[in-house]
Amino acid sequence: MRSAIFRDSERFLSSPCFDRPLLQRAFRQPWATNRCYRRHRSLYAPSSSLTGTAPPHIAPQATMGLEGVTELDDDLAGVIGDDGLMTVAGFGSLLSERSSRYTFPDLLNFRVAKVPDFRRVFAHAAPIFFQRGIARVETGETSSLGVEPCKGAELWVACFEVPATKEAIEAFIEREHEFRFVKVFPEDLAENGFSTGAKSRPAVLCCRNTDEEYKAKRCPPEEFNRRYGQYGIHKVFRDDIFPCRVYLRHCTLAAKNLHPLVFDNFMDRSYLGDRKTTVREYLAKNPSIMEELPPPELEERYCG
Repeated sequence: MRSAIFRDSERFLSSPCFDRPLLQRAFRQPWATNRCYRRHRSLYAPSSSLTGTAPPHIAPQATMGLEGVTELDDDLAGVIGDDGLMTVAGFGSLLSERSSRYTFPDLLNFRVAKVPDFRRVFAHAAPIFFQRGIARVETGETSSLGVEPCKGAELWVACFEVPATKEAIEAFIEREHEFRFVKVFPEDLAENGFSTGAKSRPAVLCCRNTDEEYKAKRCPPEEFNRRYGQYGIHKVFRDDIFPCRVYLRHCTLAAKNLHPLVFDNFMDRSYLGDRKTTVREYLAKNPSIMEELPPPELEERYCG
C-alpha cells in the first residue's frame, strides 16, 4: 500500500497548482541550502520587472488615515457607470481571473491597473479559512489580506467590470463582508509596461476596517457571533497573526501569473501586520508555504 506521503507527493506533481517552471528557476545564494528554498528560489530574489536589477529597499511609509478617501454605501452606487457596470479592483485572490469568476462569472475586461497611495497588509482574521479547513490556529496562520491608505505607496491590482445587478452586489458584499468599500480611480497599464497615468472609471476597493465600525455598520452582535464567534474569533482586525499558508501561496501564484509588475509589487510592497516584513522576506524564511497544497476540493480555486 502506498504511503500517505507518497500519495500526497503524487497529488502535488499532478495537481494544476504545481508550477514546475517556478520551482525550477535558478537563483544562487550562499544560504540556499534549504530544500524548499531551492525549489522556490525565484520568489525570494528581489527583481525589477523592467530593468532586471534589484530595486532599492524602500522603508514602508506611515499608514494614512481615511481623510480624502471616499467611502461607498453598500449599494456601491458611486462606482456604477451609465452602462450598468461596476468596476472592481482586486488585490489578493482576485488577481486570479479564474478565482474571480467563482464570484463573478460574467466579469468583463480583466486587466492590470495601479492604485496610488494604498498598500497590502495581512492583518485580519478570515472565517472562510476556518470554514474551508485551511486556518492554522495553533501557529496563528489565519490572516487574510486587505489594503490600507499609505501615502506614496503603489498598489498594482486587477480590475474588471461586472453587471451591477442586485445579485452581483450582494455576492460582492458577502465575499468582502468585513471591509470598508472605498472609491478609487485606478490607472490602467499601458502596452509599454508602464501606467498610462490616465485615470480610468472609478472602482470599488476593499479597505481595512476597524472592529468597532464593522460591528456598528454591518455586523451586529448576533451576526458577528454567527460569522466569527463560532470559530473563536473575537477580534477581526489585528496585527499579531500571520498569513494563511494556502491563501498566501494562492495569491503569490496569482500575482506571478498576472504580470511581472504585479508580482514584484505583491512580493516587495505587501506587508505582514508589523508593517515591516514583506511577503518576499516572509516566504524566504518560511519556504515550505509554497509547497502547501490546498485541499482537493479547493485545488482549482486556490492555485493562482
